[in-house]
Amino acid sequence: MPPPDAAPDPATGSHRHREAAESFGTDPELYDRARPRYPDALIARIAASAPGGQVLDVGTATGIVARQLRAAGCDVLGVDPDPRLAAFARGSGVDVEVATFEDWAAAGRTFDAIVAGESWHWVDPAAGATKAANLLRPGGRLFAFWNTGQPSAAVDDAFTEVYRRVLPPAFAARLTRASMDAAHAAMCAGAMDGLRATGRFAEPEQSRLEWAQAYTRAEWLDALRTSGGAVPEPLFTDLLDGLGAAIDAAGGSFTMDYRTFVVTAERLP
Repeated sequence: MPPPDAAPDPATGSHRHREAAESFGTDPELYDRARPRYPDALIARIAASAPGGQVLDVGTATGIVARQLRAAGCDVLGVDPDPRLAAFARGSGVDVEVATFEDWAAAGRTFDAIVAGESWHWVDPAAGATKAANLLRPGGRLFAFWNTGQPSAAVDDAFTEVYRRVLPPAFAARLTRASMDAAHAAMCAGAMDGLRATGRFAEPEQSRLEWAQAYTRAEWLDALRTSGGAVPEPLFTDLLDGLGAAIDAAGGSFTMDYRTFVVTAERLP
């Protein structure tokens, strides 16, 4: 299972709960080290879609997406509401301005692409789509994408048993593969509806990329610690203990099979 914040409940309207989005800056170094990156194929597609190379990274956090795009030859500007995360990103060489996307002052700047890795659900879907249309050059693209994943069946069963034992039933139910896929599908649908409503984008496209990443016990528990307070204490300590024991029983490591959900749309002339 991915970190708990990656199992959103689309019915709650994440963009209305900014305090959760802005809680990830407690330990920027841990966040940057533990969070998964994004597949090379997606980064290459974004770079190819932005021949001018000017990219705006919405919710840049510590600069994970921005650094991947810079390595692919893009000139990236980040926007993030958390000054702690922004400071870390600047330290890694990423240019970041502190603001929510909806309130950010672009000062006449426009972009070849706008990207949002694990962040578009924190943006008001209507206001965000309209602002993106205003900032993109004709023919430019918005890319919103999210990671979710599942370990092998045996490890997944062990994790599921821990979730059922430790977490409230409604929360544990959100961490099944079917529930997470449904939640991410709902987020993609919401993003697509927002883009369509502007009348300024071509028909949005949805796709999915599959890849894998190996984790040690320590690496996965660190990833869970970047969940932004999704699970309150003392349940969180019990959760870490239970999942750590499950990974130990699996030999001390496991492989997460990731799926990256992507929504993209081209800004019309």
